[in-house]
Amino acid sequence: MKVYIICVTTACGRIEPGPIGTTLDRRHLENMRAQTNASLLGAGTLREGDPEMRGPDGRIPGNRIRAFITGSGKIPVEDRKVFRLGPPPVIFTGPDRADELGSALGQRAHVVPLPEGPHGLSLRAALDELGHMGAETVLIEGGARLNFAALAEGIVDELVLTVAPRLSGDRGAATLADGPGRLGQPFLALDLLECLAAETGELFLKYRVVKDRS
Repeated sequence: MKVYIICVTTACGRIEPGPIGTTLDRRHLENMRAQTNASLLGAGTLREGDPEMRGPDGRIPGNRIRAFITGSGKIPVEDRKVFRLGPPPVIFTGPDRADELGSALGQRAHVVPLPEGPHGLSLRAALDELGHMGAETVLIEGGARLNFAALAEGIVDELVLTVAPRLSGDRGAATLADGPGRLGQPFLALDLLECLAAETGELFLKYRVVKDRS
């Protein structure tokens, strides 16, 4: 299985629940969805917004998996389009919350319990479940804590990053990957695969995550 993280940040490395990039970046995201079999998002992203994970031309493919992961089991349902449009999403949660969440969501979602991992629920176990559902490529769409956990577990193959020509400066804002410590000693190394400077001022970057050196 091949796993990507996709993210758009400000030039100072911050991410926001709202749009940072341009329409070009939005199309870039939609094209990456079209090239992968599943998307995985943290439930915080769902609580802060209304992600539908649409592909090119606004389509929601019937055979593409849309998944969320939640340790708390707090999933907003009534006003979220993902539960009304397209195939029911997959909700990963802990075994202690799976039955209650499954009863609350009913036919609107497929709830799957996961064991604990080193940084919350096990993302390796989530990938195994997605693989059993037919996914061979997975696009992790954030947020920051999910990105950190995925990188810390060593499951990410490539980072697809857009740097927008904007500055935040908000010390409280999330970054691409937020966690309790370092991802490497002292850094997690990346190899640059692609770099495109667009007329919008955005930089479209693709990195391979180096798993055998710090």
